[in-house]
Amino acid sequence: MSLFGTSSGFGTGGTGVFGSTTSDSHNPMKDVEVTSPPDDSISCLAFSPPTMPGNFLIGGSWANDVRCWEVQDNGQTVPKAQQMHTGPVLDVCWSDDGSKVFTASCDKTAKMWDLNSNQAMQIAQHDGPIRTIHWIKAPNYSCVMTGSWDKTLKFWDTRSPSPMMSLQMPERCYCADVVYPMAVVATAERGLIVYQLENQPSEFRRIDSPLKHQHRCLAIFKDKQNKPTGFALGSIEGRVAIHYINPPNPAKDNFTFKCHRSNGTNTATPQDIYAVNAIAFHPVHGTLATVGSDGRFSFWDKDARTKLKTSEQLDQPITACCFNSNGNIFAYASSYDWSKGHEYYNPQKKNYIFLRNAAEELKPRNKKW
Repeated sequence: MSLFGTSSGFGTGGTGVFGSTTSDSHNPMKDVEVTSPPDDSISCLAFSPPTMPGNFLIGGSWANDVRCWEVQDNGQTVPKAQQMHTGPVLDVCWSDDGSKVFTASCDKTAKMWDLNSNQAMQIAQHDGPIRTIHWIKAPNYSCVMTGSWDKTLKFWDTRSPSPMMSLQMPERCYCADVVYPMAVVATAERGLIVYQLENQPSEFRRIDSPLKHQHRCLAIFKDKQNKPTGFALGSIEGRVAIHYINPPNPAKDNFTFKCHRSNGTNTATPQDIYAVNAIAFHPVHGTLATVGSDGRFSFWDKDARTKLKTSEQLDQPITACCFNSNGNIFAYASSYDWSKGHEYYNPQKKNYIFLRNAAEELKPRNKKW
């Protein structure tokens, strides 16, 4: 029986995989631990595309490495390979056929990792650290999009040392997402730019930020016809904005909600507010997960505007998350994000990646008619 194929027997029940129910603060949700996690903070996670048989997970870290694990149906994880950069790896993505992985680093380069030959070669160069990397598969072209702190967005066909196109941004790239034919980039100084990717990439619209604090993460969501229709944007101030590109009623359809905060709204005690570190949409249900510096993950239904679940608190921040292609597995990474400065850094503390069955918990709420 597949562990991730059904909702039973996984991450539920008193005993769980790890024996007793003693409070285990590094893994309070009793989720499956990925073997051989990176040796420094985990910056990014990405599951293999649906074109590939099986599930492979890629993780990048501040130890300058990118690792690949096979996730078997019984929940076991097998380390398969790893590659190195000469600076921290900030983002990773897959090609649509699953044969290549693209990696972006503070060493100002991006690499293409051929998983069959286990060879990695440089495919991109910027004048500053590369913060985001995405594969674009259009009917008439394929390329890699890189967003950098050098304030440029560049497009590479992987065979040429110079970019097909370079677009100037008003500020440093902080986060981005691509769902063809749309790309969205959030920058420093709360900049937001939407790009259209048909025929060739071009700027479509600049948007006034719906959030008042620094942008940290974003994810595009689709409509019922599977077309990209808007995005969720997270900030360092425990808040997420749901923003549609062309809503029928902008004032009503676009909204923000608070998350990753503690101590409730009691005015007697100040509220602790944490950064939203990553957002991921469920590929089947269209519900979303957020993870934060408070060490919790939460699942949300944006259409019903309700919270579906919040995890117990881990003993360190959650820095990255993603779903596998059929939405049965939710992966999240636990490691220090430096949100409290160097004095809270403990080099003895390990980093973890956890896997959770996401089949049931992310089903949308029944609409109340």
